[in-house]
Amino acid sequence: MLENCKLCPHKCNVNRIEGKTGRCKASKNVKIALYSTHDFEEPCISGKKGSGTVFFSNCNLNCVFCQNYEISQLGKGREISIENLAEIFLIQQEKGVENINLVTPTSYVFQIIEAIKIAKDKGLKIPIIYNTNGYENVETIKMLNGYIDVYLPDLKYADDKLAKKYSKIDNYFEIATEAIKEMIKQVGTPNFDERGIIKKGVIIRHLVLPNNIENSKKVLRWIEKNLPQSVYISVMAQYFPTYKAKEFNELNRKINKEEWNKIEKYIEELGIENGYIQELGEHEEEYVPKWDF
Repeated sequence: MLENCKLCPHKCNVNRIEGKTGRCKASKNVKIALYSTHDFEEPCISGKKGSGTVFFSNCNLNCVFCQNYEISQLGKGREISIENLAEIFLIQQEKGVENINLVTPTSYVFQIIEAIKIAKDKGLKIPIIYNTNGYENVETIKMLNGYIDVYLPDLKYADDKLAKKYSKIDNYFEIATEAIKEMIKQVGTPNFDERGIIKKGVIIRHLVLPNNIENSKKVLRWIEKNLPQSVYISVMAQYFPTYKAKEFNELNRKINKEEWNKIEKYIEELGIENGYIQELGEHEEEYVPKWDF
């Protein structure tokens, strides 16, 4: 399959086996930047034991405001084998983490599936999270059926003009929303254990951008009108200008209180009940639950 790569919607058709690379710059080998225990994901993901993150190098988007740009855009990391990846999953489980959290995994879906098979044969039991920017082929998501317990997709834009301007992508909204529908069809809306830790389901993330409140409102409105009422969202205030964002005047600051108040008010107006919203001004990666389960 890597001889004619069509993993993501770019469908570059490059032969990664021969070392050629497409939009995401990924080769035939898995490349990761780090694996760690992360305590600042949503509470139902990190819990008290932390989430077992694995950060994959490269990305199929080119977001000018990417907070992990050294990994996603500059390709920081090292190549490992599928067997090494499976071993990392098991090491994370031995640490006692709540789950395996695959961050920006799209370019390596084939290898990830094989690594999961190996790790499960050796005793991997904790939930596996697919933490994605949302720009996914439905066909690729279908391939993951049975291997992924929790999908954690972004829904960055409802306005494709913004997607083009900030992420160099033409058809983000249509692609991402269809992928999210498939994710929900596959694993449903969230199920939690007795400690409130997610075991299965979808949580949709949305990062609010400064001077782009209408885009956020459109994203939230689409979720409310098109997805089950039991769907969970995570609305993030952690934006800060980094990477190339400072080249855009409208992005060259954090969210202000007036903008955030408008988002909170709009969520109330829509009647969205499930999820998380960050406290403005808190640690840039800390999620604070504001809604009841």
